[in-house]
Amino acid sequence: MRRIALLALGFALLAPAFFLRAQQAAQQPAHNLDDEAAKNAQKARVVLDKMVEALGGQAWLDIKNREQHGHIAAFFHDNPDPGTTEVFEFHSWPDHDRVDVTKHRDYVQFFTGREGWEVTYRGKKQIPQEQLDEYLRRRDHSIETAVKIWLKDPNTILLYEGQHLAERHLADQVTLIASSNEAITILCDAQTHLPLQRSFQWRDPVYKDKNIDTEEYDDYHAVQGLPTPFTITRKKNDEMARQLFLDRIVYNEDLPADFWSVDATEKRIKK
Repeated sequence: MRRIALLALGFALLAPAFFLRAQQAAQQPAHNLDDEAAKNAQKARVVLDKMVEALGGQAWLDIKNREQHGHIAAFFHDNPDPGTTEVFEFHSWPDHDRVDVTKHRDYVQFFTGREGWEVTYRGKKQIPQEQLDEYLRRRDHSIETAVKIWLKDPNTILLYEGQHLAERHLADQVTLIASSNEAITILCDAQTHLPLQRSFQWRDPVYKDKNIDTEEYDDYHAVQGLPTPFTITRKKNDEMARQLFLDRIVYNEDLPADFWSVDATEKRIKK
């Protein structure tokens, strides 16, 4: 009994030191992980900062609107539909988009705020909800949104995921994860730092399966001093959905006062 009592007393004296060392050992990896995460996030931020600088720096951040004139080729299961469609696409940060279709511009789509309208010679009507949701998803996960909104949020997590190949170019891959658990992945050319690809995942509201929306950027040219991709390829689940080939692009236009008015456009097309 005396031996048991002595053992118990010894354990009681050693226990505080033992548990202290155990606690320190458990905490040390967490500190290391925090340090590694901070270093990784800093690498990701450097990649994004270089991307913004390559796109034009403050001039790119201050763009007030953009007009793109080009032709769209549609695809189904990677097979192109015959012919192309002429389009005029307008974007004004943060939430005004307009698409004029054909050279006569007699079919127009508006995406203003969280609403969508289409205008034809028959008048105006709301864009179907599924089509509106698809457009808003892409706008909410654009590179512009990633930089101007997500990157400014202190709760956004940045991950540098190494170098990968994108369209035969070596690229740095970065993922931004918002507090809502939404994510945007951007691949930037390792040499020019220009974005080559943007992708995000979303879950189908009906079938609950995950889908991947991807945009690829190619054929960069300087427009008003701003590097601009003249070929934009959109994919859904790695299958080509459309390609936009630009003929002309203009930044910071003085648009008419009623340019974003659905009613004014309806009156013009009905004439």
